[in-house]
Amino acid sequence: MGIQAVIFDMDGVLLDSEAAWDAAREAYTRESGGTWSDSAQKDMMGMSSTEWSRYMHEELGVPADPEQISSDVVEKMIAQYHEQLPLIDGAVEAVERMAQRYETLGLASSANRPLIDLALSESGLERYFGATVSSEEVERGKPAPDVYLEAARRLGVGPAQAAAVEDSHNGILSAHNAGMHVIAIPNRAFPPGDEALALADRVLDSIDELQ
Repeated sequence: MGIQAVIFDMDGVLLDSEAAWDAAREAYTRESGGTWSDSAQKDMMGMSSTEWSRYMHEELGVPADPEQISSDVVEKMIAQYHEQLPLIDGAVEAVERMAQRYETLGLASSANRPLIDLALSESGLERYFGATVSSEEVERGKPAPDVYLEAARRLGVGPAQAAAVEDSHNGILSAHNAGMHVIAIPNRAFPPGDEALALADRVLDSIDELQ
């Protein structure tokens, strides 16, 4: 059987938001009296909200409990999205192309549910997605396969019949670990490692090439 569904990542694929996440977490860490580290961004990339908020509490010394950390950082991100949604050029058109070609689309994101819903609503893309999953809704974040497996389950397709569109190291690993075809569009600011890219079935220079 061929590809029946395409499942998109959100941050770094549809939204140019990885830098915004990094800035929001760093600012919150410093404002709260924690200690930001050079490895923090890389360590947290792809983590679920439960995982990165715990990391900020335990590893960066942010005194608030993880649930409060997550809530406060998400508030910062929501404010930024209301001011300007950082859609990647060509993202809307790519989703529309895939919606015309395939029966169903999904989204598997490390972002919190409020941010997923806000981004899809503000961009007008929500009507194209048959299922959206936040990694806070599954046991483990990326690079574990949980979020992609759950997206496939909700769409009613087997992982082998799905293609995932990813930009990050942990995201590529997550989709590969789920047994999906992987289309990589490497994040220019935070590029995936060669070992992850080697697992991708296709590597594109931009989302404009997604056909």
